[in-house]
Order: sequence, then C-alpha cells, then structure tokens
Amino acid sequence: MASESGSKPTGDDFSFPSEIGEIGPAVERISELFKKYGCASEKLSDIEIAAFEALGNAVIHGNGRNPKKRVHISCHCEPGKEMTIIIRDEGKGFDPDRVPDPTAAENLQSEHGRGILLMKTFMDDVHYEAGGTEVHMSKKLEST
Repeated sequence: MASESGSKPTGDDFSFPSEIGEIGPAVERISELFKKYGCASEKLSDIEIAAFEALGNAVIHGNGRNPKKRVHISCHCEPGKEMTIIIRDEGKGFDPDRVPDPTAAENLQSEHGRGILLMKTFMDDVHYEAGGTEVHMSKKLEST
C-alpha cells in the first residue's frame, strides 16, 4: 500500500506466555500487524528474522522458559519511514556488552550466541534498555 504524505504512525501491543511454541505465532502476528499498517515491504522478512531471534532470547534467556512469565511486544509503524519493535521480558536483564563475540575463533563452534548478531545484521538499529530486559529494534523504510 502506498504511503501518503503525512501518514500517521500506528501501533499495537500484545504479549504471550514464555513457551517456545508461542514464538512462531507471535512472529506471524507481528508480520500481520505491519501488513495491516501498510508497512509490508521487501524488508518484512528482515523484521521477521530479527523478531524470531529476539523473542527466542526473551523466552529462553530472559524468562527462563517460565510460562508464568510473559513476553511483551510493542509494534509501531510509520508508513514510508520506519518499523519498530520493542520486546520486553520479565527476567533479570543482562549486559549486552558482556555477550561473547560469536565471530571470535573460540566461539565459532558454540551452539549459542548468534541471535544478537543476526538481529543487528537484519535491523538498522538494535539497542537495549531497562537493564537489558527490553530490546528496541528499528528498520527504515523507503518512501513509496
């Protein structure tokens, strides 16, 4: 859908219990929300990959797969400008600067540690707030 000059930002929030099986449906819901807002573009697959990784981190590392804890998602779109996602877990947080570099020789065989790298690869901006319990990701869109 073509964006008109002066398009207003739109958004939606939702949450789900910290269960692995809920990640895929949450990514689908994020995708559908962005389509609904007129922000579907060739960059939507980038958002889906980054969201999948961030949601996995929130469920597994943030909330420890505790289904009593929830993962909270906030999606915002400004057609022709930017898509943003904020994902918050109910865990203790972490220091992203202390995450080992997955491209370092000693980490190449590790089964974990590539999620943040993938998120940063597919998004234009990734940063953490609230002591590491919130990841903020954004992707710029071209005006149509």
